[in-house]
Amino acid sequence: MAMNVGTEGGEDEAISTINTTPLVDVMLVLLIIFLITIPVVTQSVPLKLPQETNVPRQTKPENIEIAVTKDGDVYWGMQPVRDNDELVNRLKQVATQQPQPEVHIRGDLAGRYEFVGRVVFAAQRAGIQKIGFVTEPPARGS
Repeated sequence: MAMNVGTEGGEDEAISTINTTPLVDVMLVLLIIFLITIPVVTQSVPLKLPQETNVPRQTKPENIEIAVTKDGDVYWGMQPVRDNDELVNRLKQVATQQPQPEVHIRGDLAGRYEFVGRVVFAAQRAGIQKIGFVTEPPARGS
């Protein structure tokens, strides 16, 4: 869009056109940014991730400590549990107590999730209402 101001004589004519070069430069930069970021956004699965909470553990004598080693061995306190059925039966006996004690699971960092999942499933089958996972706090300065 051009506009001619003045007469057609020998005088210097004023050009009143819009310089679109900076506008095109900005638009190209924005286009490149969107082309780079959109594939990253569309490839992620929509999830609501849990928020980490640091709740100090209350050690009560009635709480049950179950440890799972990296090899999948399960310990009730310091006593080994032979198989999953024995674990379910022991948890069923505890589940009838009032108030029902909490089950605290301590899983080895190098262990597979499957081993801890079996303990959680056994507690679910036995009717345990509250399960907690024991972790160590993160190292300072990390």
